[in-house]
Amino acid sequence: MTRITIIRHGSTSWNKQGRMQGSTDIPLDEEGIEQAQKLGARLAAEQPWDIIYTSHLSRAKKTGEIIAEAIGLSPVLTDERLREVSGGQTEGTVEEDRIAKWGPDWRQLDLGMERADAVYERGVAFMKDLLEEHAGKRILIVSHGSFIRHMLRHLTPEFELTEHLKNTGVSRLVVDDTKWFCDLYNCTTHLD
Repeated sequence: MTRITIIRHGSTSWNKQGRMQGSTDIPLDEEGIEQAQKLGARLAAEQPWDIIYTSHLSRAKKTGEIIAEAIGLSPVLTDERLREVSGGQTEGTVEEDRIAKWGPDWRQLDLGMERADAVYERGVAFMKDLLEEHAGKRILIVSHGSFIRHMLRHLTPEFELTEHLKNTGVSRLVVDDTKWFCDLYNCTTHLD
């Protein structure tokens, strides 16, 4: 049985401003670094980890590096397939900007945003490669909110996503043969 713990990166200034980040490379802010440190301490107290992968974007990569240092795991491997869903022309904007520029139905427009099927394709290809190379391992993945939600919807369609993913929220997937289960979603007890 393979266990995959997938984590949303720590907070950034754009998170706090409500700006669409997408694949724009925004660094962690001070709070994001603290969140990652707290999560690293939590994960160090749990069972040992075998491998850690992150998105190549700095907010996820730095979160992963902080966690890896806390749990004594190296190297941190990066994979561009774990990047955030591209927001196209919406990146860097807040909701008021989008409504002012494109109207309240801006989500229905072709603004160069990455399509869900493209996200699934790259995400599933990553997961397939991961399972082939690291079957039976305990794996950490640090990625991005929208990417994680897309993958959870695709891999565990019966699981109800009940809330927005929080920064450093931990979700856990268990893979038994080809069946995926989500037995922990968006847990942030390390921040309490």
